[in-house]
Amino acid sequence: MQVQQNILVTGASKGLGLTIVRSLLKDGYGVVALSRTISSELEAIMAAHAELTHHVGCDLGNSELLTSSWFQDEVCRGKILHGLVSNAAVAYDDLITNLQLEPLKNSFDINVFSPMLLTKLMIRHFLLSETAGAIVHVSSISAHTGYKGLAMYAASKGAIESFSKNTAREWGARKIRSNCVVPGFMETQMSESLDEEQKNRIYNRTALKETTSLESVSQTVKFLLSDKSRSITGQNIFVDSGTI
Repeated sequence: MQVQQNILVTGASKGLGLTIVRSLLKDGYGVVALSRTISSELEAIMAAHAELTHHVGCDLGNSELLTSSWFQDEVCRGKILHGLVSNAAVAYDDLITNLQLEPLKNSFDINVFSPMLLTKLMIRHFLLSETAGAIVHVSSISAHTGYKGLAMYAASKGAIESFSKNTAREWGARKIRSNCVVPGFMETQMSESLDEEQKNRIYNRTALKETTSLESVSQTVKFLLSDKSRSITGQNIFVDSGTI
């Protein structure tokens, strides 16, 4: 009998996170959906898959909350987890000359420090449960291709990519894999502040001349969680409509 795989997904209430949750549930995965609040869309999905889901309310801007006892009591709840999708992120869009320390700290709390702490807790869980687990961090094409006003956000994503690669090297012998998915610009709440001219300028830098599909990114995440990708670790997988 195949063991049900349970995956922790952060930023699960909307956008890409919600798409990932829906995709995992469709394939019979169990999902621990972590978000600061629960959206009506996530609530409806969880109601339809009550036996496979539970929600953890958590503000990842307060990384001090991410303790071992919290992880066991709120996240695991007696279940073995097999994967982490570190998707939650906050944008910090501004020119470097306008950089402010507090929003920079907040963005690194959510985009870097909390994913690092969750990775620590997840690896400890894998080791204790003797699980060959998979970690997928959601990065951004902005860490590789410069965009005006995204230097601070890109820096946070570059940091998590470096962390992921070293995680893969450090824990690969225990069959723990770590990869990053690097999406291009998607139609999400994080990009809705862009006007049509800005969006078209971004899309025209891609080979496909279009926005990156949420479904395409979510399917790539699911592949990296699965045994089908058991020989892939320490990689950045680009899903960006061919940004050039």
